[in-house]
Amino acid sequence: MAETGAGAAAVGDVVGGAVGDALEAVAGAAAGGAWRRRAGFAGVALGVVAATAATGVALERLTVGRGVRRKARLALDTAGPYGALRGTPGTAYADDGTALRYEVDEVDEVDGARGRDGVDDGAPRRGDGVRDAVEAGRGGGAGASGAAQARRGAAPVTVVFSHGYCLNQDSWHFQRAALRGLVRTVHWDQRSHGRSGRGVAQGGTDAAPVCMDQLGRDLRAVIDAAAPEGPLVLVGHSMGGMTIMALADQYPDLVRDRVVGVAFVGTSAGRLAEVTFGLPVAGANAARRVLPGVLRALGTRTELVERGRRATADLFAGLVRRYSFGTRDVDPAVARFAERMIEATPIDVVAEFYPAFAEHDKADALAVLSAAGVPVLALAGGRDMVTPGSHTEAIAALLPQAELVVVEDGGHLVMLEHPETVTGHLAALLVRAGALAPGTAEAVAGSG
Repeated sequence: MAETGAGAAAVGDVVGGAVGDALEAVAGAAAGGAWRRRAGFAGVALGVVAATAATGVALERLTVGRGVRRKARLALDTAGPYGALRGTPGTAYADDGTALRYEVDEVDEVDGARGRDGVDDGAPRRGDGVRDAVEAGRGGGAGASGAAQARRGAAPVTVVFSHGYCLNQDSWHFQRAALRGLVRTVHWDQRSHGRSGRGVAQGGTDAAPVCMDQLGRDLRAVIDAAAPEGPLVLVGHSMGGMTIMALADQYPDLVRDRVVGVAFVGTSAGRLAEVTFGLPVAGANAARRVLPGVLRALGTRTELVERGRRATADLFAGLVRRYSFGTRDVDPAVARFAERMIEATPIDVVAEFYPAFAEHDKADALAVLSAAGVPVLALAGGRDMVTPGSHTEAIAALLPQAELVVVEDGGHLVMLEHPETVTGHLAALLVRAGALAPGTAEAVAGSG
């Protein structure tokens, strides 16, 4: 066993060095303006990175014919109901003019778990008992804390969902299906993601980089448009959680006056530059040093890169699976759903957002939530390599009122991988916030 471990470590160091060398070479090529001659090499380098991160999955896929894999992807796209839920659409405008698309699911606006357009979301139907219990909990909030009750007022609670990097509002599919018709929810696409407009400040040759403070202001614009009054529960995954922190940092009065609950799922308050993403230390350090420049360069050749993505679809799928889920025991349709969301994010958008994560540091903003005394859920996947569970534990340590949940075999997309677990804890938070009645959390989780 010791020899095996040493051998694996040696191989890891060699591969890590190769990844670093490849990335350095790509960065040099970009700086020297040698794209026409060396564009192919860039694709090879990116393939090395993908292969390093997804070797086991990629090798397994290579044993199946490409045509069969293509047909399988098409079949999964057709059969999977994920991402089919739609609500009442709206548009908010950021302070720089960027159009931010959102959708609202009103209480009792839908029939059970069926969408407004009649698309079946695949969720079991709720019984009358769940709905009766929810109705009993509205207006007073038997499970609400004193702070939550003080913020409630006459308007219903609105739950605002913020998604993560390279995803869109549909990443909350299971939670949306479970809560549909029971509590008012808002789902929105971050700038340059999903149906939202391309970031105005990021367009043109003198593009301003994306920063977390901008995303916090975007969330404020969505709240002002979609939920201008009444208590709020804010739910954020990964970048969405960081967006909530940026909102709290810039608008503490909003948190004090209206927020009655917060859920952080697989996110971080800072120190993301130290994350190794499961790579050997040498490879992670090399990638961290040159990747921002490589992404910027690739972002100027979007057509080239998108062709490369299509050509290496199988390796890309393996990469997505490795970094999205904690185990290989994932519904193939769910895995393909995640892959579609991520591959829909253009490379220039990937490049524009990436530097913001290294600069992200909002630990002090958590003091706003702590002072407000709002109930908090801090949930992470125990096998998350993007925002490790230790980062969620650090958030919980700064919020005495937080419930810390670590889903041991969960990955970064834990809300898709373990939907009932995540939905159950989210429903329990809504009970604490007074949005759902006590006793409904388990039933709601079972319908998600």
